[in-house]
Amino acid sequence: MQRVRQKNLTDVFPNPTENWLAIQNSRKNTLASVCLKNNLNKPSSKLDSRVANQLFVEHKHKFIYCEVPKVGCSNWKRTIFLLQSDFNAEASDIGHDNIHHTSLIKRLVSYPPALQKEFLSNYTKVMFTRHPLERLVSAYRDKLLHSEPFYSTTVANEIRAMFRKNKNSSEKVSFQEFVSFITAKPPHTLDIHWKPMFLLCDPCNIHYDVVDSQDPRKSDIETSQVLGARSQLPSASIWGHLVAKGARQGRLARREQSALLERETDGNPI
Repeated sequence: MQRVRQKNLTDVFPNPTENWLAIQNSRKNTLASVCLKNNLNKPSSKLDSRVANQLFVEHKHKFIYCEVPKVGCSNWKRTIFLLQSDFNAEASDIGHDNIHHTSLIKRLVSYPPALQKEFLSNYTKVMFTRHPLERLVSAYRDKLLHSEPFYSTTVANEIRAMFRKNKNSSEKVSFQEFVSFITAKPPHTLDIHWKPMFLLCDPCNIHYDVVDSQDPRKSDIETSQVLGARSQLPSASIWGHLVAKGARQGRLARREQSALLERETDGNPI
């Protein structure tokens, strides 16, 4: 797809600090370099529907959020819901399952191509990242170690069949088996909870205006609670900026490429 020019962040967010702007520029420069080095730019093609399915649109404040599972996506989707409802609810009142199945939060894929292009051109696009290994550990704990039904049966049985002599073993899948399972498959076929972040959000072909990290040690957006510490909202003040802006329209041959991208960008979370 044709890449859309990024916005001037000083026009999008009120009073951004020089440090934050510098970090954002550094991340985008790193990202551009890695995308070019790995030949991941697509000069002209239609937006992949799988990517469009990861993008959530909030019209009141004109922003688009890319959902990356295991990177705090439940909280970010709660925030979108609250923004759309003008905070006529508490984040704590929105259940985990409900927030992932509500029809009130629209995905970009639900709009025709012309509108998708328009929104990508005019809305502020945000993406959050996490260290790839930490994300895998989180997925393993949540989906396999804690025995979520589908993953602890269907997926776990597939993993056992691939790596155990005793196919009938009921012992929990180990983290080593989990990683071996992931690295044995082509990256684009992986479950979204451990599919590489760059395949989910396609940052080589979508200009994200803001790229931040879930890791509080690396997250350098000025942190404060949205609208005066509303209950259980993400602390990154980007959401406060977006609300304010509303008044102004506002191992591994097969995975070598994805591992390289995420490894090279880890120091400056893409």
